Formats: sequence, C-alpha cells, structure tokens
Amino acid sequence: MSMQTYIYLLRLPERLYDPECWTEEEKTIVSRHFSYLKKNVESGVVILAGRTEQTDETGFGIVIFLARNESEAERFMNNDPAVLSEIMTGELSPYRLALMNEKFSIGV
Repeated sequence: MSMQTYIYLLRLPERLYDPECWTEEEKTIVSRHFSYLKKNVESGVVILAGRTEQTDETGFGIVIFLARNESEAERFMNNDPAVLSEIMTGELSPYRLALMNEKFSIGV
C-alpha cells in the first residue's frame, strides 16, 4: 500500500498563550513532543513541522507526514505527546502536496 500525505494542525489552549504560564511539566511534555517529531523526521515519516510566531488564538503549529491510511495517521497524531497530554489540540486532514522547493534549507 502506498503512503498518503496528511497534515495536522496544533493549537494551544488559551491558558498557555503566555509562555510565562507554562508549568515545568508542560515544558517537559513539549520537549517530548519535539523529540517525537524529530525522531519521525529522521525516520522519514515527518516531512516538516513548525509553528507560527503568534502567542495568541491566531497561533498554530503544523505537522505534515506520511501514513498508510487515515487510521494510521490519526494514531500518529494522537500519539504525539502534546496531543496525548492535551497540551495541544490536533486537527487531522488528508493533504496533497502540490509544489516543494527541494533546495530549501532552514540552516539549523
């Protein structure tokens, strides 16, 4: 079965818009979220992940990734530590990649 592309949108609850309000536990969970995504970038599952700079209701993160089907995609999103711990909400959609600049590099 061929791999399909999916995207999930991540949003913080209002109480976490201000980074000063984050508990140590929430910071640890977000660190695990980053590690989860990084591991899946390295394994070829995640195509890209990032977030906007806004720290209010307009801010969001995205993860574009590969899965065999919607059930597997939903499982992947729900196993993201930030979604699993309800630090962020996740909204899943099938995604069709139309264009990609293969020369792009974030230079990190």
